[in-house]
Amino acid sequence: MNYKEKLALVPIWKKCLLTLDEAAAYSGMGRGRLMKLSDQDDCEFVVWNGYKRLFKRKKLEEFIEQMGDLEKKGG
Repeated sequence: MNYKEKLALVPIWKKCLLTLDEAAAYSGMGRGRLMKLSDQDDCEFVVWNGYKRLFKRKKLEEFIEQMGDLEKKGG
């Protein structure tokens, strides 16, 4: 079994770090939006491995929840 096949065995909700495609599928956000958000210097849910961005799943979840709370408050 190769590396990609082993990675596919781990459910996405159990992974600590997600690729851009996984983060888009998991969050329901588009790749472009995630790229734009993660390019910001103050982004807390991304970690860079060279040129590859990986998304901290729990921090991304927290960010999405905060966005939802802001929308409910009208801000």
